[in-house]
Amino acid sequence: MTRPSAERILVALSGGVDSSVAAALLKKQGHEVAGVYVRTWEHEDDLLGDCPGARDLADAEAVADSLGISFEVVNFIDFYHRQVVLPMVDGYAVGITPNPDVLCNRAMKFGALLDHARQNGFDALATGHYCIRREDAVSLPELWEGRDKNKDQSYFLARLTTPQLAAARFPLGKLEKPEVRAMASELGLAVAEKKDSQGICFLGKVKVTDFLSNFIEENPGEIVTTDGRVLGRHLGLHRYTLGQRRGIGVPSNTDHENFVVTGKDESTNRLIVAFESPEESTLWGRKYRVENLSFLLPEPLEGELDLLGKARYRDPSTPLKFRSLGDGRAEIVFREKQRALAPGQVLAFYDGERLLGGGTYALSSQGRADLQASSSLSA
Repeated sequence: MTRPSAERILVALSGGVDSSVAAALLKKQGHEVAGVYVRTWEHEDDLLGDCPGARDLADAEAVADSLGISFEVVNFIDFYHRQVVLPMVDGYAVGITPNPDVLCNRAMKFGALLDHARQNGFDALATGHYCIRREDAVSLPELWEGRDKNKDQSYFLARLTTPQLAAARFPLGKLEKPEVRAMASELGLAVAEKKDSQGICFLGKVKVTDFLSNFIEENPGEIVTTDGRVLGRHLGLHRYTLGQRRGIGVPSNTDHENFVVTGKDESTNRLIVAFESPEESTLWGRKYRVENLSFLLPEPLEGELDLLGKARYRDPSTPLKFRSLGDGRAEIVFREKQRALAPGQVLAFYDGERLLGGGTYALSSQGRADLQASSSLSA
């Protein structure tokens, strides 16, 4: 069934240029558009320091006024804390590296906020993501990479469900960033040259380790090489992730080779490091197990398949072999070795530029996701 040409669409206004232009485009197309700003923090400065929340809210409200659309502020503080922040903190506490932006899209934006939109009579929820949603009269909607490959954000939507995608709208998918800024300037929007937000969705400029210190106590331990040689002390395993080069606390050698984190032994509270090298087996791997699978397909993928995967955001799509294990799990073998893929991070699956779904790397041993020789798959 095709949707009507004009819809009631609620636009998640973040106070940035992308969501602002998304709202303007939808209104120009003849849709009935309203804006919403989601409050996710109370007493922001207590945990986040110089948090831009108040400025973003003012910018979002000013954009709505300039476009002549209604505007509301919704309070999702408790929900966000329970469904996004605490799972992130709990993940770091047990040695994984979660992606709260992916969780936020699934649980809050296209979860709670989409529910709010439906309860208030809206047909769809729109955001400023750079990706393309396609549908026809007979098939389920599909999600494709955005035209601007430098800004493509399909990866962050890898764990959406098909019903969520059916009600999602992405007006910027066929545009490039300079075009979006030019449109904002033509509309006279004050956010036309506003800088893009960086880092984790709710942290802004705050370092992850500084934020986590509000929730996880320091637990010092030894920093050791892969052969057990003690190099120094760490402040807590939650402060480090696989592949980390900076801020480890141990110097390079006389040949200026840098140490890099290659594992975390929770049983001994030891941080494991090695020199950066393509030959370092604890840093590079091809075989992984993925869990928490979600697909934008009529049925989950089954059997053994050749697919493309983005091992992390901004990585190019790379060939892999997929074998379903059932219960939302699969074994993966990349054609080429991948560097420092951490448990909890997201792997997105593609067929060409079409996003099929995604999952998270499972924890294997010593804080790593790499299964090494334990997989039965071959490339």
